[in-house]
Amino acid sequence: MPEDDIVRTVLRDQWHLATFEMIELPMALMSRGWEITAGRDRYVARLAEATARLPVEAGLAAAEHLRGVRIEAGEPVRTLAGALTVETPHGALAVLRRPPGRHLDGADPVDQQWWGERLGAVHRALEGFRHPGLRPWQPIDLDAQHLDAEPWLRGAVAAAVAAAIRLTVTDRLTYGVLHGDPAPEAFVLDVATGRAGLMHCGACGTGPLVYDVAAAIIYVGGPEHAAEMLDGYRSAGPVAPDELEVALPVLLRLRWAVLAERSARWGCAEGLVMARQALESMPG
Repeated sequence: MPEDDIVRTVLRDQWHLATFEMIELPMALMSRGWEITAGRDRYVARLAEATARLPVEAGLAAAEHLRGVRIEAGEPVRTLAGALTVETPHGALAVLRRPPGRHLDGADPVDQQWWGERLGAVHRALEGFRHPGLRPWQPIDLDAQHLDAEPWLRGAVAAAVAAAIRLTVTDRLTYGVLHGDPAPEAFVLDVATGRAGLMHCGACGTGPLVYDVAAAIIYVGGPEHAAEMLDGYRSAGPVAPDELEVALPVLLRLRWAVLAERSARWGCAEGLVMARQALESMPG
């Protein structure tokens, strides 16, 4: 059965959502997503790896926390049995009510300002947030067999991990709750009210907040294309400008290494090519 059909079946059986329209969101690194129209209501369904079920539930709890401090975020919808997520043959499925507004455009300078500002505001709002599903930030497993998929892969990934470990040992970084996959499409702007918010919090974990910024930068093609996003983040986020300057190149390399590792694991040739080109073009 195709993946979309499985999602439709689970939505019907577990949430009683008879979907009239189901539009896939742009591909993200950590999950897949769909915008769902059921009657007059709009939802977002997120499908993540089965091993990420607890972090996904932490992300849903983080969304509820953000809503409690007046930051617009997708409201988690529990199943008929009261669960936050459901296991499917393709991973863990979650549903949120879609917040009003249009997706942000990562190529638009004004939208980049909204994007960076909201990511910074989310980082501040989640200071002190706790959940048993929050997974601590961890380097890549360098013994994984799929890192032999390409001759260059294991060495490049190992170098990125080593640089990140050196950074965390030698520099005092700002740690907190990570969004995990802050693509521009994960944020929305309600033009009627001028309020920006986010669709979801991804599979939440804890780690250096600059790693989230690095993850965002990849979606626009590198720091040279992300000036307005970085400016928006500096205006609202808890990370000092000098920390951003020092940590960003190292954690950007690590994020590309994560993309390379996941592409090798999933057999995604396009992702491997992109990651290799980025890693080989970066200094150091």
